Amino acid sequence: MPTILADSFTASLAKLSNDEQKRVKLTAFDLQTEPDRPGLKAHRIDASKDPNFWSVRVNRDLRIIIHKTGDSVMLAYVDHHDDAYKWAERRRIETHPRTGAVQIVEVRELVEDVDVHRHLPHQQELPFAIQIEHKVSTSPLFEALTPDDVLGLGVPEDWVGDVLQATEDAFFSLADHLPQEAAESLLDYAASGVLRPPAPVTDDPLTHPDSQRRFRILEGHEELAAALDQPFEKWAIFLHPSQRALVNRNFSGPVRAIGSAGTGKTVVALHRVARILKDDPEARVLLTTFSEPLAIALKRKLGVLLADAPTLTDRVTISSFEQAAADLNALMTGRKAYLIGRDKLRSIISDAASSLPRYTSQFLNSEWEHVIDAWQIDSAEAYATVPRMGRKNRLGSKQRTELWGVFAEVRKQLRSKALMTAAGVFTSVTAHYSARNDKPYTHIVVDEAQDLGVAELRFLGAIVPERQDALFFAGDIGQRIFQQPFSWKGLGVDIRGRSFTLKVNYRTSHQIRRLADHLLPENIRDVDGETDDRKGTVSVFDGVEPVVVIAPNWESEKEAAAEFLKRLIAQGILPGEIGIFCRSNEQISRVAEIAHLAGLKTMSSLSGSSPEDFVLIGTMHLAKGLEFRAVLIVGCDEGVLPLQSRIADVADEFELDEVVSTERQLLYVAATRARDQLFISAIEPGSEFLDDLIVA
Repeated sequence: MPTILADSFTASLAKLSNDEQKRVKLTAFDLQTEPDRPGLKAHRIDASKDPNFWSVRVNRDLRIIIHKTGDSVMLAYVDHHDDAYKWAERRRIETHPRTGAVQIVEVRELVEDVDVHRHLPHQQELPFAIQIEHKVSTSPLFEALTPDDVLGLGVPEDWVGDVLQATEDAFFSLADHLPQEAAESLLDYAASGVLRPPAPVTDDPLTHPDSQRRFRILEGHEELAAALDQPFEKWAIFLHPSQRALVNRNFSGPVRAIGSAGTGKTVVALHRVARILKDDPEARVLLTTFSEPLAIALKRKLGVLLADAPTLTDRVTISSFEQAAADLNALMTGRKAYLIGRDKLRSIISDAASSLPRYTSQFLNSEWEHVIDAWQIDSAEAYATVPRMGRKNRLGSKQRTELWGVFAEVRKQLRSKALMTAAGVFTSVTAHYSARNDKPYTHIVVDEAQDLGVAELRFLGAIVPERQDALFFAGDIGQRIFQQPFSWKGLGVDIRGRSFTLKVNYRTSHQIRRLADHLLPENIRDVDGETDDRKGTVSVFDGVEPVVVIAPNWESEKEAAAEFLKRLIAQGILPGEIGIFCRSNEQISRVAEIAHLAGLKTMSSLSGSSPEDFVLIGTMHLAKGLEFRAVLIVGCDEGVLPLQSRIADVADEFELDEVVSTERQLLYVAATRARDQLFISAIEPGSEFLDDLIVA
């Protein structure tokens, strides 16, 4: 008799202590071996609306809820005695009459209070917390749908009326009572305005795609043990059916998946890699991202995704942009490239320009970084014709000629010292492979693609053959915090007609996403005219309102942040599930003070494993690509955000706009690392960016 594992069982199992989990697993193995054995002390749950729910004793307190028929035994839920019984009494398992999928349905008549005009959950008050008011629509969210439409989305018949009455804000309370696939289908409609056709009805309800997301049929002890021991990442790499086309479709050129933070871009990228490796036994894939810590996270997640075929990972290289180039450069030259540091480079530029005092150091450094080095200009002729996109300082031919004398000297100094810039390494590899037919990779999948620069994009195009499906990019224009914008089309990467926006947020609560969205415009357009329409993005789960504290002094801010931390721990959130971030390294000691006041240990590195009893602290840049149950962003003071030293470093008006924009995006990135709870603080008057959050 097969054992069926429901995701409700694994979710409830994860909430138990380690010792309790071990006891439950042993009982689950006994159930799988001999489900009718008298020693299991199984009892039918008489008060349940479903006659097939039984309780199985684990110990004096714990009970496993199983759903037993003549054909199978389903592990449905586990909890302490009374809570386990209450769960079973309020649910039934059935096949949906329209979709044909198996569902665990909450019994409508036993739910006393489904308030479709609900009260939002609130945090406990903290000193100096600012009240945030939101404009809330009172119109039904799904008023354009008919009852038949709602039923076709997989909503149980009992709940169709509630769905049709729900407002946007109230829907999240209602969604807690619906099967997850039904709630997600409703959210997908809310985001896109499109009713997607349901999957075909299958002969076996358990083979329906929606059923396969929630239930697994396990044949032996080894399969059950593996399923119960799988890490959290197994659920973190779930691919929503609406995103499957992006993974499986063969496109006629480079593709880009864009969307705001938490919409599943990385998951799509991972599944794209897995699909390529499975479909093409000759494929050699580069999966690359902005930094090595992010690459390590991708490697771990891909390992989970390909756990059933681990040898496939032998044909994928996972590394940061810079590391991928450094490795290929070392392979070409037989030696490691030595990169020049920022301060040393600026000193060389200053010395080379000593005879041209009319050009400020800010302008010279910026011109080198964003024009000469970015585009790898190697001659006066190239400098005379390069489009200085976005540069407000117009330069005539005479000015470019005298400036080229400076930059030519800088390039000469770098060569004489055998030093390179990162862009120089990319360019060296690009030149090598552009002239060769044998490429190191057949496919490249890029995560955090918004942080690609000119040299990086050229490099990626050079190390794969000219095939239609060679390049896949995943990113968010709104999270661009490292690079100035430039034309991808101008470098031969034309994504027009193949740029897709993801609208359903799987990581961040409705409240956190709504707050963070106020930091960015609803529409963001890139240099090539491609638009990221961020309006209409929705989250799949609800949470508590974020906290914004503007304190009169540092001591008050510290005490409020420490109190917030203590409350997180009291709620059962582990230290390892918390991140505390600030704008600059100068503030790190303050962050450590907050953690110390809350009685927590800290770590500031992502290398190796992350102990559960350590809180991660660092700058907002460290937060990029990570996710936590709770995030604190402290020290968002006036003069700190945007960072005054960056403002002082700008060379022209355009660059000032870019700095302010990327500083705003940096706060957005940090805020959207939080899944459930978010705390932002400052000393009054606070950063100008906080005004957008308070008047949300």
